[in-house]
Amino acid sequence: MALLYQPKEGSVLICDFRGYEVPEIIKIRPVIVIRKHRTNKLLVTVVPLSTTAPQQVLEHHLQLDSHLQGASPTCWAKCDIVATVSLGRLDRIKSKDRHGKRTYKIAELTHDQFVAIKAAVRSALGLR
Repeated sequence: MALLYQPKEGSVLICDFRGYEVPEIIKIRPVIVIRKHRTNKLLVTVVPLSTTAPQQVLEHHLQLDSHLQGASPTCWAKCDIVATVSLGRLDRIKSKDRHGKRTYKIAELTHDQFVAIKAAVRSALGLR
């Protein structure tokens, strides 16, 4: 189900990128919200996360702890692939509790992690 509100910056959510075209991201993946849109409450800017390490780690790649249940313990923020997306593409992270019941959560980065993400995005965009 789509989000009905702009999540906080630094939130980790799931984004459905289906409908984009290769070489863009074209599947469902976790993302970090890096900016709320100032004038359109239905848009946010995100950075995708991947469990696949980059072939060559550059300044715009950042390794983080994974927030997905059952996934690799680490993930990579791909800060060179920034996208502005509709809230209709976003959802909370689905997992299961110890009784097998579905739960939903919105994870959040620490302040230091979020600062590092913003620095990596600036590096990727040449905004030093």
